Amino acid sequence: MADSGFSALMQRILACQTCAKNLPQAPKPILQADPCATILIAGQAPGRRAHDSGVPFDDASGDRLRRWLGVDRATFYNPAHFAIVPMGFCYPGKASGGDAPPRPECAEQWHASLLEALPNIQLTLVLGRYALAYHLPQYQRSTVTEAVRQWEDVWPLYLPLPHPSPRNQAWFKHNPWFEEQVLPTLQAQIQRLVSI
Repeated sequence: MADSGFSALMQRILACQTCAKNLPQAPKPILQADPCATILIAGQAPGRRAHDSGVPFDDASGDRLRRWLGVDRATFYNPAHFAIVPMGFCYPGKASGGDAPPRPECAEQWHASLLEALPNIQLTLVLGRYALAYHLPQYQRSTVTEAVRQWEDVWPLYLPLPHPSPRNQAWFKHNPWFEEQVLPTLQAQIQRLVSI
């Protein structure tokens, strides 16, 4: 897709009103993408803080994710390195126990054409069960923990990850192997990809 075609696609996404009647606030699609990006972060949906700032992962989850990746904010927010394409582009509101699930309309309407417009992606980081079901459907009957434990089966093209939310503190405590075994490999690959 030529740059003008990509720009037009992004403008259509950013102007999207498809879910307006189902959102707690006016639609505000939040994503980051560039055809040069080599790493795709496939998350769930922006949280309230990201909605307010207009910046993806502008919260404690983002701080932890950047530590996992071994990158600073400038590298993380460089769209030539990282595409950030959540399953839902707008803040979905609250539900019991946290945020509501991402609206399904984004994936249905935009993901195929947007992902096709990112031809240089070499690693997709899959955060949480909704992203897992879309990007790695072979794990849709698995828990996130089971998928993360089997990470070597899809590496180095994909890496299933637990959500970096502070709400997952118990998961991090009960799964120390994740930081010991997975993160060093991930960080080495991230450094290679951002150096291309």
